[in-house]
Amino acid sequence: MPLIAITPCSKLPDYEESVRRAGGEVRELNRAANSPADVIKCVQGVLLTGGGDVLPSIYGATPHSTFDPAEPGRDEYEIELVRRAIEADLPVFAICRGIQVLNVARGGTLIQHIPEEVGTNVEHRIKEPRFAIAHEVWLNAGSLLDRTLRERLEDADACDVNSRHHQAVKDLGEGLVASASAPDGVIEAIEDPSRRFCLGVQWHPENFWRTGEFRTVFEAFVEACRR
Repeated sequence: MPLIAITPCSKLPDYEESVRRAGGEVRELNRAANSPADVIKCVQGVLLTGGGDVLPSIYGATPHSTFDPAEPGRDEYEIELVRRAIEADLPVFAICRGIQVLNVARGGTLIQHIPEEVGTNVEHRIKEPRFAIAHEVWLNAGSLLDRTLRERLEDADACDVNSRHHQAVKDLGEGLVASASAPDGVIEAIEDPSRRFCLGVQWHPENFWRTGEFRTVFEAFVEACRR
């Protein structure tokens, strides 16, 4: 059973249950006790979780008035963790804040406040309930995300998602490609085709572990960790 490191956040149980139901074993990280270098040596995959905004100075921007920082030290820790995981070609699955950390770690930038920078009618920030559908995302045919969801989608090229974010990927980081977008053009998924498994999604698939809408994505991630 592959051991998967999960970055700490305020709502861990859904992430943990999603991994366990897909066949993985969970290791919750402690930033004070588990250095990124040591973590990479003893796990088979990394799952980045949701949370506060990435510090804009890391990607060369000035904080917007809506900036809501993550816990002190979290940005630096997770960025180093991602970089080391990718160097080692460990599978990485990045969710919500995680997709933003993944992009910034590869030299990309972020939209700091979607309503202001995009000017959209698509609702990207529905806080509760966790599994409320907000909008659909359009998948790029043949992408990793498309392949992992093919069982659910059948002949469709879109799926419905929940949504709780006000930031998003802007300029893509090195080696990353967009693999899904919202109807307003906001990037909803990114991946690195050169890696075994490197995928980030902007919504919260872990919230659906009871009903299984995104079970195959977690299964694909865990299987990549197993290999």
